[in-house]
Amino acid sequence: MSSDDEREFDLVLWGASGFTGCLVAHYLASHDECAELDWAIAGRNEEKLRDVRSGLGDDFEDLPILLGDSFDRPSLDDIAAQTRVVCTTVGPYSEFGKELVAACVEHGTDYCDLTGESHFVRQMIDAHHDTATEKGVRIVHCCGFDSIPSDLGTLMVQKEALHRHGTPCDEVRFLIWKIRGGLSGGTITTIAQIMEEASGNREMRRNLGHPYALNPEGEQSGPDGSFQRGPRREKELDAWSAPFMMAAINEKIVRRTNALLDYDYGKTFRYSEATHLGSGLPGAVRATTMSAGLGAFAAALSLSPTRKLLQRFLLPSPGEGPSEETIEEGKFSIRLFGRGADENGHPFELVATVSADRDPGYGATAKMIGESALCLAMDDVEDGLKGGVLTPASAMGSTLIDRLRRAGMTFDVQ
Repeated sequence: MSSDDEREFDLVLWGASGFTGCLVAHYLASHDECAELDWAIAGRNEEKLRDVRSGLGDDFEDLPILLGDSFDRPSLDDIAAQTRVVCTTVGPYSEFGKELVAACVEHGTDYCDLTGESHFVRQMIDAHHDTATEKGVRIVHCCGFDSIPSDLGTLMVQKEALHRHGTPCDEVRFLIWKIRGGLSGGTITTIAQIMEEASGNREMRRNLGHPYALNPEGEQSGPDGSFQRGPRREKELDAWSAPFMMAAINEKIVRRTNALLDYDYGKTFRYSEATHLGSGLPGAVRATTMSAGLGAFAAALSLSPTRKLLQRFLLPSPGEGPSEETIEEGKFSIRLFGRGADENGHPFELVATVSADRDPGYGATAKMIGESALCLAMDDVEDGLKGGVLTPASAMGSTLIDRLRRAGMTFDVQ
């Protein structure tokens, strides 16, 4: 597939030798469309990258390998200048991602990542949004389990509400219905680093707690409060819910999408996330127990002594991750409840499902970021913005939903 500026590559996967990067490399190698692409894998360690390449099979023995370092800007400039799209799995992004984003903006290269770090996204907005918009460069954060189901699921619900009722939903409530999977050392390291940095950084704590922290300057207010922190009774469902650990980033991404799309969902739109835990006394007990457990885990990670003990004795190390069996047997199912009123004041409700087989944070995430990268590299996105520091829905819209459906994910409005 040739590009307008005749760059050598259509797509470069940065961090292919990491745990998640290797999964993405295998996903791309198995994808029929990659036969049409000129693509490469990239990272810091040539020997590890060669091992990844050999694991892809004989058809990829000539797959190009590019070398660079997250802190060596010239090497990142060289990679960005050679490709139309960079897909990166190297986190924590606040530590390893800043120079790569800058290189992509400088060289007019589209970019997607897996960050769940809202403070990093805010830094990239402040540093690069205006320039990326002017240059038509798409910098797309959060293209994995956080925050594609949230962002694209809400977009789907709102488009369906407009189609059926002529108006968007006033509120969307996202509930994790079923989930099974594991955690990698990289994810744990990112969470621990966020907690460590936030403990000594007042501005970062404000960002993490501010519901509209990722909205454009001057538009950081609205009807939503901070993410759910304790058990809650879901009155409409006669059920109980507990906090969802990814809500802190997902909710902000959905609100940024609304702002970037010129408030297609409305300026009074409300959005929130939680984990559904069933009804009655058993549901209440589960919700209370999970809330307490998440609170204790966050508190332990925020304190240096307990954080080090957890990392040493209980939590996986960087480079470690769920077993192949855990990834294959994992799955998730999410329900989104959209509520609103039509122009005649008649209330309506839409119920949507977003689901996938395989571990949400790894197997399914490899699919989500892989399809995001292919979308940026191959598709003419009619309902996406052409440049800026964007979200999955504002950059790739319904085109990415269709891609993920073809890839086996469920996006359905009942």
